[in-house]
Amino acid sequence: MSASLDGTGACIAHARRLAAGFLADVHAAGVRSVAPSAVDLVQLVLSELVTNAVKYAPGPIVMELRIVGEQVEVVVRDCDPVLPAARAAEAGRVGGHGLEIVVRIADSFEARREPVGKRITARLSLGGTA
Repeated sequence: MSASLDGTGACIAHARRLAAGFLADVHAAGVRSVAPSAVDLVQLVLSELVTNAVKYAPGPIVMELRIVGEQVEVVVRDCDPVLPAARAAEAGRVGGHGLEIVVRIADSFEARREPVGKRITARLSLGGTA
């Protein structure tokens, strides 16, 4: 599943709804079993990645979801070539923990530059364990 997002704050909630619908369809079709906690985690990852794209990258955003074995692959592309970097944990810091959270809960995480912008990929278990 692939969707273009408009890059506004409203697209974050839209991305979450698209992900929930996609995973519900995968589960209902019997393609793979999808734990409710997996839906929550995918929505959290999308929220963080799309929020960063809205905040730092002007222009459209593309999200992609695909099933790869027993995982869901979450891809967010934007037009800013600067790769994100998770900050060191700071208990007193307010905000700035999104990428730190994504890296912690994803089974794998990759950020790479593309000819235009970047591609962020996170894979999460359909079993929903974090």
